[in-house]
Amino acid sequence: MNLNTPAFSSFTHDGLRLAFFDEGDPSGVPVLLIHGFASTANVNWVHPGWLKTLDDAGYRVIAIDNRGHGASDKPHDAQAYRPWVMAGDAIALLDHLGIPEANVMGYSMGARISVFAALANPHRVRSLVLGGLGIGMTDGVGDWDPIADALLAPSLDEVTHARGRMFRAFAEQTKSDRIALADCIRGSRDLVARSDMGKLDMPTLIGVGTKDDIAGSPQELAALMPNAEALDIPGRDHMLAVGDKVFKQAVLAFYARVAKG
Repeated sequence: MNLNTPAFSSFTHDGLRLAFFDEGDPSGVPVLLIHGFASTANVNWVHPGWLKTLDDAGYRVIAIDNRGHGASDKPHDAQAYRPWVMAGDAIALLDHLGIPEANVMGYSMGARISVFAALANPHRVRSLVLGGLGIGMTDGVGDWDPIADALLAPSLDEVTHARGRMFRAFAEQTKSDRIALADCIRGSRDLVARSDMGKLDMPTLIGVGTKDDIAGSPQELAALMPNAEALDIPGRDHMLAVGDKVFKQAVLAFYARVAKG
């Protein structure tokens, strides 16, 4: 499996330089990938094999480094990370590439961004794949302030909060800007109204690991939408579900159904 880092380009939106890759068949159906909190396009989509999976299936594969992450600019301002603001970055990337409509797939925070993008620009989103976020989309995913505190702690040794330790270690592993991530986690937690979820009528697949203690039920979220289906990813937690083969196979089958209309 080729998990090498692809060539990244950049564009400017909202005064920020944002990094992205554009791989696969240029004439293929475009899939826009939006990664999760503290991750990057590489960590979320290349290393777990998504780029290869979608490329091998003939898709044009586009992924953005969200602001505050990866090779993109990293403002230190919580308001810069509201989910509709980051959704604007994703749509601006489609504009930059001249793509009128794409299948959009997001994981965790990226799923939230994807929903805000679809609510504001439903004509640009052919389908949605929401990974790692179920009914937490509307009901919340618990208290994340300790994670912001963990990111800003002098060292990992001083962090006792279990989830905070997990994200602090992940941020150190990815050599992230921890101040930007703390601002991101404080600014990006806006919930989606249940009534707004019901407005999204594009085909939607919601995949959550059965051991994920963050996301909430995918079935409950799917029930709010007119054209959504839920997927249990067996035996996987929030960190490991993203690259699971069951998830990949389900997405490819879902895209095949979307193509048939």
